[in-house]
Order: sequence, then structure tokens, then C-alpha cells
Amino acid sequence: MNKIAVLIPCYNESKTIEKVVKDFKRELPNADIYVYDNNSKDNTAEIAKKAGAIVKHEYMQGKGNVIRRMFREIDADCYLMADGDDTYPAEHAKEMCDLILEGKAEMVVGDRLSSTYFTENKRMFHNFGNVLVRFLVNRTFKSNVRDIMTGYRAFSKTFVKSFPVISGGFEIETEMTIHALDKRMKLENVLIDYRDRPEGSVSKLNTVSDGVKVLKTIATLFKQYRPFTFFTILSILCLLVGVAFFIPPLLGYLDTGLVEKFPSLIAASFFGIIAIQLFVGGLVLESIARKDRQNFELHLINLEENKK
Repeated sequence: MNKIAVLIPCYNESKTIEKVVKDFKRELPNADIYVYDNNSKDNTAEIAKKAGAIVKHEYMQGKGNVIRRMFREIDADCYLMADGDDTYPAEHAKEMCDLILEGKAEMVVGDRLSSTYFTENKRMFHNFGNVLVRFLVNRTFKSNVRDIMTGYRAFSKTFVKSFPVISGGFEIETEMTIHALDKRMKLENVLIDYRDRPEGSVSKLNTVSDGVKVLKTIATLFKQYRPFTFFTILSILCLLVGVAFFIPPLLGYLDTGLVEKFPSLIAASFFGIIAIQLFVGGLVLESIARKDRQNFELHLINLEENKK
């Protein structure tokens, strides 16, 4: 029998965690339900344990840190991740896990944005942020992931044991998605019914600070995974600035036969040199990134052989 692990990172979710654990136990009766408490100030851990969950602790604050420990410690054939705030219905769990266990996907994304998210979620900037991040990631990586920042996902063992967790906070979902896209792992979208937090349950996501972290993560991973494109864009921008500085001395020379605006000419030369360096740097880093992808493919082969 395939082993399924339900992973629930928690911070101060005493109002909802009992229902969440019981819902997943009902939908996946043979699964192990893990609740990782992340320094909760309430009795989340005690409630989860009484509800039948296996309770563990991560003392480094941040969702990314919790997921890093989960992925390191737990061994399963399929991993289902959900939040402890009762916003993701457990009724979709079996469908998501079946896609993993049948080998049809390495990651399954619970798509909120195509269903009830915008009517249930009353935080306007959260809605805008989700749409913006989805646009940026899909445009940059030429993909069609319908919900980048959803916390409801299923993973294969191959994904979990090959994913290097870098982010410490809520930007972890974006990092997961970009990693899967870059490494050509099969993604599937499953439409889910999202519901807003019940009264008395408070979101831990800060719209501004966490939003900035997510955008920074996208830029950093774009530079890491698509270095030639990233540095070519910067190179072109510097080249355009250099041309803008070069035009006045050029026009003066054509008019008088003399180079009169030496500061502009020096600035043009400076930006031209930077543009060349950025372009060459992009070529070098692209070669390194390609080598990294080759090494990752060899790592996947080793993981598959160890399963046998």
C-alpha cells in the first residue's frame, strides 16, 4: 500500500486545527497526519494531538523553515501539504494524491484563483498580489500554473527529496513552483473550493512585507535559473543609457568636428563597458546553470534507482 503523509504547518491555529485534522483523516483514512507546530503561543499542538495527528515542532520561525524540516524528516510515496486554517477543503485530497500516486504529476497545485478565491477573500491587495505573481512567473517561465501561492499541494517523493529549500517564509510556495518549472517536473492543476478563514482566525501573512519578499524571490530565482536572459536585459538597459549619453557628443562632433562634451562621452564609454561585462557574465552563468541542470538529472536517476 502506498504511504501518504499529510503535512500541516501551524502557527496559532487552535480555532481550526482540530477540524482540519479530522477532515483529512476522514478523506484519507490510511494517511499519516503530521502537524508541525512553529512556536505557537496557543494550544495548537495539544489540540492537534488529541485529534489524532502526529505532532512535531520546528523552532525556527517561518513557513519555509517548517517545510524544510518536514521534507527532511518524513518518508512517504505521496505528500499532501495544507494549511491549518481550514481554508482548503479536504474533499479534494484524494484527487490530488491520486495524480501523484498514478505517476501523472510530480506536483499538484490546488487552484484557488480559478474558483472561489476572489469572492471569499476580502483582502484586495492579497488578490492583486496573487494575480501579479501568477502573471510574472508564467510569463517568465512560459508556463500555465493557475495558482502560484496556494498552500494546498501534493508532491511526489522525487520532488520532496530533490527540492533544496532556500526560503524561510511564505515565499516558499513561489520557490517550489519555479523549481518544478525549471527542472521540467510535471505539474497538474486541480480546481479547489477556497473558503476564507472562520471568524476569530487571523492570517499570519503580511500583505506588504511578505509581498515584497515574494517579488524579491521571483527576481532572485529568475537570475539563478535564467541568468542569460536576466543579464541580457540588464545589458540592453545599460547599452541604451550609454547610447543616450553618446548622442550629444556625436551630434556636436558632426556639427563642429570637435568633441566638446567629454563627460558625456566618458559616461557613454562607462555604460558600454558595463553592458559588455553583463552580457559576458550572463553567458558564463548560463553555462553553469546548464551544468547544474545536468547534475540534477543525474541526481534524479540516483533517486529512482534507490527506490527500487
